Amino acid sequence: MVLEGEVGPRVVLTAPLSLEGESDASDYKAPNLLQRILSLLSNVRPGSDLTRIQLPPLFNLPKSQLQCYGESVYCINSDMLSKCGKGETSVERMIAVVGWSISTLRPLMFGVAPFNPILGETHHVSRASLNVLLEQVSHHPPVTALHATDEKENIEMIWCHNPVPKFYGTKIETEVHGKRELKLLNRQETYVMNSPKLVIRLLPFPGVDWVGNVTIKCEETGLQADLYYKGSSFLSNSGIRSVKGRIFMPSSSDTISEINGHWDRTVTVKDITTGKVNEIYNAKEVLSGMKTPIVKDPKVVMPSESTVVWGELSQAILSINWDKAKQAKTVVEERERELARERKSKSEIWVPKHFTISYSKESGWDPTPNEKWVPPAPIIVPT
Repeated sequence: MVLEGEVGPRVVLTAPLSLEGESDASDYKAPNLLQRILSLLSNVRPGSDLTRIQLPPLFNLPKSQLQCYGESVYCINSDMLSKCGKGETSVERMIAVVGWSISTLRPLMFGVAPFNPILGETHHVSRASLNVLLEQVSHHPPVTALHATDEKENIEMIWCHNPVPKFYGTKIETEVHGKRELKLLNRQETYVMNSPKLVIRLLPFPGVDWVGNVTIKCEETGLQADLYYKGSSFLSNSGIRSVKGRIFMPSSSDTISEINGHWDRTVTVKDITTGKVNEIYNAKEVLSGMKTPIVKDPKVVMPSESTVVWGELSQAILSINWDKAKQAKTVVEERERELARERKSKSEIWVPKHFTISYSKESGWDPTPNEKWVPPAPIIVPT
């Protein structure tokens, strides 16, 4: 944990989720929560949307969901992103994009979840020449927009995440609606992809997995990658965490490369023509030894910054002071409700600061950044 606040807003920074699933530099461990979780869900019907359930602090990680999304981009020990635009052929670039997309997955701890971001909450962090900005653009339903740019590498990312958690008796399944766009500006290529589902198994063996199908498409080259993430089975406590798939040209449906491995270990690609196998992702190299962000310029940290908004609550959770944590969470949530009542009384419509948002039933939520390039952030990841 890093506390900053002598000048400017008080910021509480925690270490990124690591390969082992640990969440914080002060060795924060999730309590044994299975019985409490089952009790919490005892009156919830299977198939129910859990979006509006208010979790007590005991069930929270000491960080916001905005931070978790951001960390998947800026907290990384080996630069997978810059490799995407350096491939000499379209297939090489697609392979690199597949490897990078796998690197955005993080193991999570059973029984705890990040804070639900409040409306207008932001998170702004830089790593070298990569600048990342997130904003919570809707509260009900919860929608997060991400814009990241790297002028040096000519890379831009625009993400939109609308998680919908539902209870299914023995598990909680979160489907992440929205798309991720990765733009290789120097290649004039845009890769569009979705997210796997997050499954929290309650019985018979507690655990957390990423599962389901992910499709990555590049309209400019015509290439497509289909990935399938598999979790552990109902009868086994051993997490499989496998990922399999292929890269192909939809016009012919002929497989060009096969993807095989485990997203928490290694993933390889096999060239169908030559039979050559190469490693495209090594989780230990990429996700081990990641550094906690630091505050470079406290005076310009925004009051809406996640690590400011939830700073008192994060510190209380890390200190295992549940009374103080409950009080801190109540303060944030009551302030959010008060602002909502004020807007309603004045017939005001809240407008995001950093994005222009559109919505349709056909395409869902679609954020457009208000600025071409994300500016450098006051919070940085040491390199």
